[in-house]
Amino acid sequence: MSRYSAFAILRHGLTGNRSWPRVWREPEPKSSYDVVIVGAGGHGLATAFYLAQNHGIRKVAVIEKGYLGSGNVGRNTTIVRSNYMMDGNTQFYEHSLKLWEGLSHALNYNVMFSQRGHIILGHSPDAMESLARRANTMRLNGIDSELLGWDAVRKLIPHLNYGPEARYQIYGGLLQPRAGTARHDAVAWGYARAADRLGVDIIQNCEVTGFLRQGDRVTGVETARGPIAAGKVGLAVAGSTTTLTEKLGLRLPIESHILQAFVTEPVKPLLDFVVVNGHLYMSQSDKGGMVFGAHIEQYNSYAQRGNLPRIQEVMQTAIATLPAISRLRIVRHWGGIMDQTPDGSPIIAPTPLEGFYLNCGWNYGGFKATPASGWCFAHTIAEGTPHRFNAPFTIDRFAEGRQIDEHGYGPYNFRQ
Repeated sequence: MSRYSAFAILRHGLTGNRSWPRVWREPEPKSSYDVVIVGAGGHGLATAFYLAQNHGIRKVAVIEKGYLGSGNVGRNTTIVRSNYMMDGNTQFYEHSLKLWEGLSHALNYNVMFSQRGHIILGHSPDAMESLARRANTMRLNGIDSELLGWDAVRKLIPHLNYGPEARYQIYGGLLQPRAGTARHDAVAWGYARAADRLGVDIIQNCEVTGFLRQGDRVTGVETARGPIAAGKVGLAVAGSTTTLTEKLGLRLPIESHILQAFVTEPVKPLLDFVVVNGHLYMSQSDKGGMVFGAHIEQYNSYAQRGNLPRIQEVMQTAIATLPAISRLRIVRHWGGIMDQTPDGSPIIAPTPLEGFYLNCGWNYGGFKATPASGWCFAHTIAEGTPHRFNAPFTIDRFAEGRQIDEHGYGPYNFRQ
């Protein structure tokens, strides 16, 4: 009997899952690898998978200081979209969305990608003009978009606050039908399983404490479990990037902030779309909970927790937007460490140190970028030069005045 048959699933369930096979190995670290990726989040795991699948580089280790998926890949609101405006971001995120559309098949693992649609609400005539410009930019780049009037938005989402006294009056919206959500944990597990089956070592509970180097070349990492030599080292640790690059004397234009998210107790189907009102993003999970988030904490921090004033502000905004949720209980909330660049766009690039590569600065865009980030970072590491989709995301663009200015904001990246 196949272990994946219906009878096997029933047997495993009745025995408390005690006999489930491991999804990936727990190897001891080897003394050396062709490539070491620091960070077993979505971007690090995706990079390792595409290194092995696309480039045939299988002597790869992914090193994680905690457990797999303990960082931002498990601490977000699961939104996937490609409704960006700036040249560079537009093409990159559309490539990512196309990869999302075939990801479950590519990984042979259900990442629960749901193309339920994403609607940005317009709260003034000026905002609607800005949304029209965004829609035209998307269409010129071959990306699906539809500008909606007040009646169309109300027909699609009847439970929003449309009253004349509403805090956020609704004039219309911008719909991207192909956008939606994916299950963040499943994404991490799917990439880990697929990478492991291609020979990648995923090493958990192995903190990087420093780097091996010979002059201006990085030759490996120092870890809590001993040194590991590497032909190339890639860093994909989100908000913790600067704590590691400082060990190499490499200063980056990045600030780390806390971004909180929330989920309520489950209710019957209420919200069919991902909704953004300029100050809030919200969707309903497959379990029925309302998942939402809003602002970053304005101070710098490496802690995975936020403060009560921000919680109060987010709750007020959520209730003002969707009053029906006012009596729901919040069952949990969490914080992720967001690495913010001055222009709101990422860095996926080689560094001045030979053999050392960076994947960081994702602002609000990290989760939705996971497939394209891994795809492009793997190409950059394997070939030594950027892929065409990440060629604009260099470190030196800030010194050269070539910023890709998405403003560093998710809910604020259009004018209200």
